[in-house]
Amino acid sequence: MLHTANRITSATPSESLLDGFQPDFEFTPIDPLPESEFVERLRHIRREATIAGHDVILAHADSIGAYRVSNSYLRYLCDWMREGVLVIPTDENLPLTLFSFYSSSVLLPPGGEPVLVEDIWQVGTWGRETYNRPGRTVDRVVEAVALYLEGNGFSASQIGLFGDATSQPYWAGLQARLKRSRFVPDAGILERMQRRRSKREQAIIRAAAQLASIGMQAAYHVTRPGVTDHEIYAAFTFAQMARGGEWGDGYQIGVNRFGTHCGKPYGHVVRPGDLINLYISAVSYHGYTAQIARMIAVGDITDKQEEVLQMCLEGVEAAAACVRPGALVSTAADASFEPYIRRGYLNSADSRTMPYNWAANDDGSPRLIPRRHVPDADWEAMGRKLMHVYPATHGPHNPNVGHSVSMPKFQPYNIASNNHDRFEEGMTFVLHSQWLEPEVAGANIGDCYLVTDDGCENLSRHTPLAPHRVPV
Repeated sequence: MLHTANRITSATPSESLLDGFQPDFEFTPIDPLPESEFVERLRHIRREATIAGHDVILAHADSIGAYRVSNSYLRYLCDWMREGVLVIPTDENLPLTLFSFYSSSVLLPPGGEPVLVEDIWQVGTWGRETYNRPGRTVDRVVEAVALYLEGNGFSASQIGLFGDATSQPYWAGLQARLKRSRFVPDAGILERMQRRRSKREQAIIRAAAQLASIGMQAAYHVTRPGVTDHEIYAAFTFAQMARGGEWGDGYQIGVNRFGTHCGKPYGHVVRPGDLINLYISAVSYHGYTAQIARMIAVGDITDKQEEVLQMCLEGVEAAAACVRPGALVSTAADASFEPYIRRGYLNSADSRTMPYNWAANDDGSPRLIPRRHVPDADWEAMGRKLMHVYPATHGPHNPNVGHSVSMPKFQPYNIASNNHDRFEEGMTFVLHSQWLEPEVAGANIGDCYLVTDDGCENLSRHTPLAPHRVPV
């Protein structure tokens, strides 16, 4: 290793760290969903809209920067990955129409070609500073959609709304314009369709989990004393994106002596005794995501840290053993925390009373994050200091053992003590056990599961759940 201006840099080019890497299983790409899948979704939605009395549905997703949108509604409805307002008449003989391209983050086909949409109207971007055109984009979108609705017989109708908080200015503008219409928020129609996944959706989520496993194997391949968290993160990203992953920003990495910090890479150099957490919140493939989490131990770690790793490992295994169609979701959550209770870490699996890392005080008042210097050589080499202790208190990351996974920004269900729904075939979710104790020990490990006809399938089985060991 070489020291340059108090910064540690590798004597070996980072790109060479992946030399010789090959995953231990073959990834087979999956095609995007066929048009027939979207036809079936549209049939279901139109039937639900008819029952609700809607004449037309407006579905909206807004741009939130960095080529991302505020929800997955348009991706789910017509495979449109950008912002827009989609007009869905309830009558099946009327076409879908999309009003979009009202940001500069333009996509061209094939990624920009929506399924089943007949016309796409380019509203344009507005504003004096950037475009030297007076007006607001929101107002122009409202005007365009309103004119379309008026021209197609929907000026006095019941309009179902699929949107989120970013949709409110558009809905308010339309309500002011179409005073004889009734506007009914009804995104629950879409949300209810997210509980179970079709066989084709399952195949894509399975592939996303395989990409996550390949990325994890690449991270294992490069991890050794002297590499940085940037290099580990980059290895994971290259391996999964090179095989079809959509983006490389859906996950976190944490490296320190306690396993208790997890965020984005910042330049930490791996050293003996480090614990590394790769928290893969989302690897995205054709719009669907999978989530897994793994720990890496670099050389020897403390007995306490070994106990926490083993406890969390047992927690995932105990929860997974409960998953089958018809079983209560709460039984999996309760089982996952039995290893914690048996070891004296928790008193109960009750999510309401359980301590967790980001909890406020018991009386509901805000919890003060302890302020003291936490030594971090790599951060301090950049002229900064870590002056607060994270997390503020001990416990799991969340008072549950998992949640649904599939498409971003849909309302999740949680695998928690208060969820007394039953598992159903086609449900996809992560089971992750976590425990963090500031400056002592931490672990976050989890697998992605699919409920099958007679049990469950571990979609991330290609990398063992047990911590990966790096000899020193």
